[in-house]
Amino acid sequence: MTFIRVPKTWSISENKVTSADAYFNRRRFLKTLLGAGIGASIMPIMGCVDSSSSSSSSSSSPPTLEETLDLPTIKGFNTNPAFASVDRAIADDKIAGSYNNFYEFGGGKNIWPNAQNLPTENWKVEVTGLVKNPQTFDLDDFKRKFTIQERIYRFRCVEAWSMVLPWVGFPMKELIAAVEPRSNVKFVRFTSFYDPKITTGPGLIFGSLPWPYREGLTIEEMNNELAFFAIGIYGKELPKQHGAPIRMVIPWKYGFKGAKSIVKIEFMDTQPRTYWNTIMPSEYDFEANVNPNKPHPRWSQAEERFISSSLNWELKKTLPYNGYGKYVANLYS
Repeated sequence: MTFIRVPKTWSISENKVTSADAYFNRRRFLKTLLGAGIGASIMPIMGCVDSSSSSSSSSSSPPTLEETLDLPTIKGFNTNPAFASVDRAIADDKIAGSYNNFYEFGGGKNIWPNAQNLPTENWKVEVTGLVKNPQTFDLDDFKRKFTIQERIYRFRCVEAWSMVLPWVGFPMKELIAAVEPRSNVKFVRFTSFYDPKITTGPGLIFGSLPWPYREGLTIEEMNNELAFFAIGIYGKELPKQHGAPIRMVIPWKYGFKGAKSIVKIEFMDTQPRTYWNTIMPSEYDFEANVNPNKPHPRWSQAEERFISSSLNWELKKTLPYNGYGKYVANLYS
């Protein structure tokens, strides 16, 4: 008997978004890591795992992809007119919800089943460090105290694929104003949720990796008009695979700068260590601005595979700062 697999309309095969050159370069890189004794722990998070290893291990009727996206609508927000559109199509919500990274729940792109184990009830975010007014916020605090709005932003991954996504949230600068950083603050560190009993997904070996996932910005970057905290997407509350209930959105930087499921924000006077920069500083620098003229050591960044509403992708030229140079180029001059 012959079985024919018919792909779902929202699925994306890995070979549609990763070139052969990038794949084999990555495999050579991992072989080198194995020789150094660290490949076993890093291989899963580099995406070099069988897709079955990222599927849900639960035997009790896991939710469908559609069910994970069927969340309450966020009410009372408007689309910011300055960020109401870009010159590319918004990604289909099922594609965006089934093709993304969340390393705490697996090394492949189809982490959405495992991510449903993320506990989001009674979520708290501690804001601390060198501030005059340290606070702990919950989701209702964010909705009540800050200007909730929709912003349609480009998203660019360092793996050279991209989407356009309609985030709902609030400007980071409003949180800065609420906690009043002291004059000696230079950096801000963002820490993601971590519980090894929950976040150790199938195929993901934590080992000595620098968990929890941490990211950082300069205070000037966080205070930029573009810097955004997302609590929703497509007009609804943020799905778990997107980093519920609150994540960073920094559209001029590569996607790994956007820490998901944030539990702590610290204002600091020294540059914090961050996850990918700690693991591979030669490949993932702290600044991490989208730059088509600065190739990743193992593949070019000059072009990107743009994903929108079909199984196919379009090859497009990468824009400096992901097209947001007029907002941020002055930060780096």
